[in-house]
Amino acid sequence: MIWHKISPLRAVASVFGVYAGLLGIEHGYFETLQGSVAPHGVRILASRSELPFPFGHEPALTIVPNFLLTGVLAIVCGLSVLIWAAGFVQKKHGGGVLFLLSIILLFVGGGFGPMTLLITASIAGTRINRPLTWWRTHLSANLRRLLAKSWPWFFGFALLWVPVEFIVGRIFGVKNDPSLTLANLNLILCYPLLGSFLLALVAGIAGEIDRQIDSPKIASMRGAPASLRA
Repeated sequence: MIWHKISPLRAVASVFGVYAGLLGIEHGYFETLQGSVAPHGVRILASRSELPFPFGHEPALTIVPNFLLTGVLAIVCGLSVLIWAAGFVQKKHGGGVLFLLSIILLFVGGGFGPMTLLITASIAGTRINRPLTWWRTHLSANLRRLLAKSWPWFFGFALLWVPVEFIVGRIFGVKNDPSLTLANLNLILCYPLLGSFLLALVAGIAGEIDRQIDSPKIASMRGAPASLRA
């Protein structure tokens, strides 16, 4: 299976990081459309009306008193997060650097939503190529194997939740309305999404342990005589 050739923690760190970087860029784009005007405070709405998403207006935080500049910085920081997550998160201190970039993105209008992805990605990044001793001790063998087999499903669910939410909203004609009812609905729908991030991370750790256990076996089989490998 192709999943056995993929490092689960690298996949979680890189793909979630890239996903969050794209969302940060998207926040920045809609912030630039609001022009060179000052926001009313540090809490802003990334979009007033242009956002083609059925739930809310993407609240964000900015310490820059200008929508246009905030948007430009969010785009630049989002791109930096994307590049780092895609190519460098597996390096030494890669997860820590990703977290620092995430904090910067948060304070320049990258949005609150991407932070949940980035926290998960940063934790995963710090565990790449680590022995995962604590997890080996606290996860039973049966639970570890179950989680390892399930991680692609948790991973896929986490990535598809927002697109599916968007499609369902479009099908049922849910408008981009900042009303309290819709905001509360969006909050409720976030809970399974956050749960999927956590499950993808824990299952990824279990999958990584399985890969570490299998690697010596594979290496020994490759070095064994053909008669023993048969």
